[in-house]
Amino acid sequence: MSESTNVLTAVAWPYASGPRHIGHVAGFGVPSDVFSRYQRMAGNRVLMVSGTDEHGTPILVAADREGAPPREIADRYNRVIAEDLRALGLSYDLFTRTTTKNHYAVVQDLFLGLLRNGYVCPQTTLGAISPSTGRTLPDRYIEGTCPICGYDGARGDQCDNCGNQLDPTDLINPRSRINGETPKFVEEEHFFLDLPAFADALGSYLQSRTNWRPNVLKFSLNLLDDLRPRAISRDLDWGVPVPLDGWRDRPDKKLYVWFDAVVGYLSASVEWAARTGDPDAWRPFWQGGNAKAYYFMGKDNIVFHAEIWPAMLLGYSGQGARDGQPGPLGTLDLPWEVVSSEYLTMEGKKFSSSRSVVIYVRDFLARYDPDALRYYLAVAGPETQDTDFTWAEFLRRNNDELVAGWGNLVNRSVSMAARNVGAIPAATGLTDADAALLASSRAAFGTVGDLLGRSRQKAAIGAAMRVVAEANKYLSDQAPWKLRESAAAEDRDRMHTILHVALQVVDDAKTLLTPFLPHSSARVHGLLGGSGEWAALPRLEEIGAETAVGSPSYGVLTGDYDTGARWESVPLQVGRPLAPPTPVFRKSRCRSRSWTATATSTRWECPRRTTSGRRWRPRRRSVSAGSSRSVTRWPRRVGARRPRRRIRTSTPRWPYTRTR
Repeated sequence: MSESTNVLTAVAWPYASGPRHIGHVAGFGVPSDVFSRYQRMAGNRVLMVSGTDEHGTPILVAADREGAPPREIADRYNRVIAEDLRALGLSYDLFTRTTTKNHYAVVQDLFLGLLRNGYVCPQTTLGAISPSTGRTLPDRYIEGTCPICGYDGARGDQCDNCGNQLDPTDLINPRSRINGETPKFVEEEHFFLDLPAFADALGSYLQSRTNWRPNVLKFSLNLLDDLRPRAISRDLDWGVPVPLDGWRDRPDKKLYVWFDAVVGYLSASVEWAARTGDPDAWRPFWQGGNAKAYYFMGKDNIVFHAEIWPAMLLGYSGQGARDGQPGPLGTLDLPWEVVSSEYLTMEGKKFSSSRSVVIYVRDFLARYDPDALRYYLAVAGPETQDTDFTWAEFLRRNNDELVAGWGNLVNRSVSMAARNVGAIPAATGLTDADAALLASSRAAFGTVGDLLGRSRQKAAIGAAMRVVAEANKYLSDQAPWKLRESAAAEDRDRMHTILHVALQVVDDAKTLLTPFLPHSSARVHGLLGGSGEWAALPRLEEIGAETAVGSPSYGVLTGDYDTGARWESVPLQVGRPLAPPTPVFRKSRCRSRSWTATATSTRWECPRRTTSGRRWRPRRRSVSAGSSRSVTRWPRRVGARRPRRRIRTSTPRWPYTRTR
């Protein structure tokens, strides 16, 4: 990609119905941030936007469960999610919410533009409601047996097993995912998006997307075989009002949450532009065909981003079968690429808060560094196939690759130079081994950059870590520590050359790994004597404006990410002072636990074996007869040093149990 390209990074909007787990950030969070950080370093203008999705049944269900109004739930979890994403270092230009007045205005403008061009029309249909509450059940909150392939876990909008689109009335033995009851189907009048009117336009568009991941493109093309009108309004009392006379003031009719959520990419861009002081600053990222828009999500959202959202953009721009005129915002560009990840599972099961299979981001980061999680999701995440998360694999990756690989290279290179020279030494008379390592390090910028530009992040971080491995081998082979006691000038010069080469590769690897590991890369920048900010992190700002639902203010994630870091090898400044380093990463001991959750609590549970397979033996004894206390010793490996004793009271406390 050439310099100064406008890049829109559109990140899936998480529901504000509860805290997010690591399966969510594996699909939309970390991949989008890795991509955006690389594009900024490559010299491109990046706009990364998203926010919390605060409408629809998920919010109402959470409100009922917690006995609170929907607005309170949205306010609470918007803040929780924003804080978690900030802690993870996701570099949003704007992370906002769907309950802002700006979002309501943009959503209603898109609806009216589609209506004027004839791509939205009213229609009577059968809608599913809950017999016990009388509320509308969204399509994906209804499960049953697929009439096509017989899969028992098909949803009311599509079957994940065969990929076919469905309606709730198509399912055999439909049931509510909320409480298991059989939904009641009643006649309702709603507005529908006429997807068949975009069959030709969508077909031509998808056929041209040769840059997409093969699994995403194949799934998207299969969707064209079953295009049907899709409802964009629902009988709900929480959502964006339908902006028409006779509908606007009805408390029971709102625009469907999936319709307003995808518009959020555009509304967040408009809000970001207004905050910069230039209301038209969003247009270069959305219009003119010169920008490239990348949409990041999990595979369950492909249908909305590869079929429905492009159809909405085409219809608003007047480019469907009925033609039409662009709306007030003008002609809008289609997605350049839909970057969809597969599922991160745990013990073979999909992460699910409702099914007690979950590791919340907040709880994870309370015990481990954010870069440890980012590294694992980059190197072992579900990029093109479902991936099973295990604590043993996480610990192995952290200890063997981050700590013993990258962290060890940084520590021994900087430590030897600081103690023996006190500054970055000069290199004289490069050998073939020196030149080969430096050439390999410089060449990695092209290899890793090309892979990141094509969203092949697993291969990209693998190539970056190969440079680290080569540098570690180089240091072991050259053994500069053997030369430091020599009185010969040529030996001292040789030691300086080896250390200079090693430090140069450390600096290169720091740059190569910055998109993946921004926190630790900034620390390495400081260890090498660098000044100024290297990898900027997001900040949480409070906006003193009332939302459309009456919240007096709201928080957004934003930041200034142009630090001057560039995607290139920069020669180190000889003589720059160095101090003895502090560890960049922490080694995680095998006291981590598999994670389970219930409706009221979360709990860590010890695994039976360590990553090396050696068995742990839990031991327990009473303090005294009738005492409410007991001594619980951490699980111990046979022959291991006795750990510090921990007291467990009659009320278990973290890290054994934590009440949400």
